[in-house]
Amino acid sequence: MGTVRFEDWPLRLQAEIESARARPFKWGSHDCGTWAADIVQTLTGNTLDLPKGYRTANGSLVAMCRKTGANTMEGAVTYFLGEPLQTPLFAQRGDIVLHSSQALGVCVGSEVFCLSETGLSAIPLTECQVAWRV
Repeated sequence: MGTVRFEDWPLRLQAEIESARARPFKWGSHDCGTWAADIVQTLTGNTLDLPKGYRTANGSLVAMCRKTGANTMEGAVTYFLGEPLQTPLFAQRGDIVLHSSQALGVCVGSEVFCLSETGLSAIPLTECQVAWRV
């Protein structure tokens, strides 16, 4: 992606995590994809032009693939963030990751916060398939 994070990115990341805890999940406006885009913008100032308005997980995938020309969520995220890391185990705090469930999240060390219909949850980084540097 070739961006630079703000100097105070750790504080911004923590604030974004707390904000996500307080907001209800809603497909197309506060889901794992829109939250990942919010994190990128919070840490770097870069805005990702994601599709919005879908109402389901499948709708999210279809909208992302239509927008990017990709066939998978990994391909769609790569369109926005560039080539993934060699392994998700190289992810560092603030990097975006793709969990095996196809949910996007943010690395916070050995864990990842993912946003789902049940809220924000921490899962092991080892359960993730792909990661992108932010």
